[in-house]
Amino acid sequence: MQPCAWIHEFPAAITVCDSAGIILEMNARAIETFADQGGAALVGLNLLDCHPEPSRTQVAAMLKDRTRNAYTIEKRGVRKLIYQSPWYRDGVYAGFVELSLEIPAEMPHFVRQG
Repeated sequence: MQPCAWIHEFPAAITVCDSAGIILEMNARAIETFADQGGAALVGLNLLDCHPEPSRTQVAAMLKDRTRNAYTIEKRGVRKLIYQSPWYRDGVYAGFVELSLEIPAEMPHFVRQG
């Protein structure tokens, strides 16, 4: 799979896997984020092997049921939004994309009408 050029330097971690959970791509931020677990060497491995329980069971269910998952975390004082969603190629389920975006401690929230 050939990524678009802008993805590599995008300031959020992007990891893409296929429908079996095999990691297909990681951008530079994802490689940096997961350096302690192997970084770029994770490409080609199954992401289920990268998750301890109970996350492993949850990820397996998401792959099977093709469901989306979104949550926030804080590690070492850095807050992140984690967004995991199925992706499709020509309308056929192809796997998952995980976006990990740093978010500021204080962030405005707007409710817009219409």
